[in-house]
Amino acid sequence: MEQRRNQKGIIAVAALISGSYGCRMTQSPQEVTQLLVAWRNGDLQARDELMPLVYQELHRLAHQYMSRERPGHTLQTSALINEAFVRLADLTDVQWQNRARFVGIAGQMMRRILVDYARNRGYAKRGGSALQVSLDDDFVVSEAHARTRVEQSVS
Repeated sequence: MEQRRNQKGIIAVAALISGSYGCRMTQSPQEVTQLLVAWRNGDLQARDELMPLVYQELHRLAHQYMSRERPGHTLQTSALINEAFVRLADLTDVQWQNRARFVGIAGQMMRRILVDYARNRGYAKRGGSALQVSLDDDFVVSEAHARTRVEQSVS
């Protein structure tokens, strides 16, 4: 059931980005706050109504973050917004107080996504998929044993 709700949210974001939702330019801060409170109380319809109201602001924020990234970055602005919204939709214990708090948390989420993306890229670049072996006490060779082995090989 929970997975179905998240899928609907993802579909709503995809529809928004593809243009079938349409972004309303005028909204009152009270309207956004009311929708945030309703979403916090479990109203999924409120979540779907909220996205068109805050999408442009989230897009502007994501564009700012992406402009600071390296040229040729493979993550796109809309993908960053989608991922942030999916992660925001999964949060259960956040007390949405107002629009500013929502946008602030969304901005933090976007920065975390970019950091995770960079870490994964660096991980792969530096042989992250190579087999890692931990050194147990069984594998540690004492200095005396090492000298004996060297002396045996020389003689």
